[in-house]
Amino acid sequence: MMKRSLQLPSEYRSAALVVPGLAVIAVTYGLARYGFGLYLPQFRAAFGLSPGTAGAIAAASYLAYCLAAHASQRLAGRARARQALWLAGGTAALGSLLVAAAWSVPALAVGALVAGSGAGAASPALVAAVASTLRPEVQPRAQALVNSGTGAGVVVGGLLVLAVPDAWRAAWAGFALVAVLVTAWADRNSRWPPVPEARPEAPLRDLVRPLVAAGLAGAGCAAVWTFGRDLMTVAGGLSAGTTGLLWCVLGGAGLIGGLSGDLVLRVGLRRAWACSAGTAAAATLALAVLPGSPAVAALALAGFGAAFVALSGVLIVWGGHRLPAAAPQAAAVLFIGLTVGQAAGALVLGAVADATSTRTAFVVAAALVLAAAPAAEPAVLRPAAGPGSRRR
Repeated sequence: MMKRSLQLPSEYRSAALVVPGLAVIAVTYGLARYGFGLYLPQFRAAFGLSPGTAGAIAAASYLAYCLAAHASQRLAGRARARQALWLAGGTAALGSLLVAAAWSVPALAVGALVAGSGAGAASPALVAAVASTLRPEVQPRAQALVNSGTGAGVVVGGLLVLAVPDAWRAAWAGFALVAVLVTAWADRNSRWPPVPEARPEAPLRDLVRPLVAAGLAGAGCAAVWTFGRDLMTVAGGLSAGTTGLLWCVLGGAGLIGGLSGDLVLRVGLRRAWACSAGTAAAATLALAVLPGSPAVAALALAGFGAAFVALSGVLIVWGGHRLPAAAPQAAAVLFIGLTVGQAAGALVLGAVADATSTRTAFVVAAALVLAAAPAAEPAVLRPAAGPGSRRR
C-alpha cells in the first residue's frame, strides 16, 4: 500500500522525462552536432577552412552520426537503451572537449566527428525511454516534444555566439559538461526494462519509401545547418551579432516543431510531411535570394527551424506506423537515412559552393528538399486511429 501511494501520477512522470529528454536532444543535436555550422565563421578565421573543407568535415560528422545511430538501435533492440543514452552523452561530451582543445584542422575534424555522433545515439535511446516509461496514449506528443529539443539547443548556441562570439573554446567545453549532466538527469527519470528481451529488427523493405524521403530532405537541409550562418555573414554582409540573433530565431522556431505529433493526428502523415518539406524548401530558397536582409533571413530561418524539427518528428511517427513493434529501431533507421542525406548534401553543396557560389548551392538545396515533399504515400499514411484522432 505504501509503495502504491508513492507512485507518481502519469502527467508528472511525463513531464519528468520529457524535460530532461528534451535537454539531451538540445545538447547532442542543437549544440554538439549543429554547433559546427553555428561556429563555422570562427573556425574559418582560426583554421582557414574553405567551404569544401567545411563541407567534408560536416559530412564526416554526419557519417559518424550514422554509425552511432546503428549502434544505438542495436542496443535499444536488446533492451539496452540505457547504455545507448550514455553512448550519446559520452560521445557528445568527448567530441566537444576535442573541439575546445583543437590545435589544427585534423584535430577540429576529429572533434566535430565525435561530437556529432552523439546525436545519432540519442534519438533511439530516448524513443525507447518514452516507450517504456509513459502510457501509449501520451507517447506521440511526448516523442515530438523531446525531439524539439534541437531548437532549444540552437537558441542557447545562438545566444552564446551573440554574447561572447570569440569564446568558442570555452563554449564547447561547456557543451561537454552539460552533456554529462543532462544525460544523468534523463537516465534518472527513465524506467528502463529490467531484463534484456529480444525485439524485432527494423526490416529495410518496410522503410524504403520513408528512407528515400528522409535522404532527400536531409541532403537539402544540410545547406542551412552547415553553411547558413556563413552565407549570411559572407554573402549577406551581416554582422556576427546579427547572425547570432538570427540563429536564435531558427532555434526558437524549432520548438514549434514539437507540435508535429499533434499535426500528424490532425491532418495525417502525408500532409504533415508535405507541408513540412515544402516550408523547409521555401525557407532555404528565400535565404539564398536575400541573405543580407535581416527581416527575410529571420522569416526564412523561423520557417526552416520549425519545418526541420517537424520533419524529424514526422519521421519518428512514420517509422512507428510502419513498424509499431520496433519503433526505436525504425526511428534509428530513418534518422540514419536523414543523416546520410545530410552527409551527401554537405559534400555536394560544398563542392557547388566552391565551383559557383554559396547562394547557388542553396538554390540546389531547396530543390532537393522540395523533391522530398510528395514522397509520402496516401494509402498507408492516414491519421492514426486512437485517442484524440477521429479524422480520416
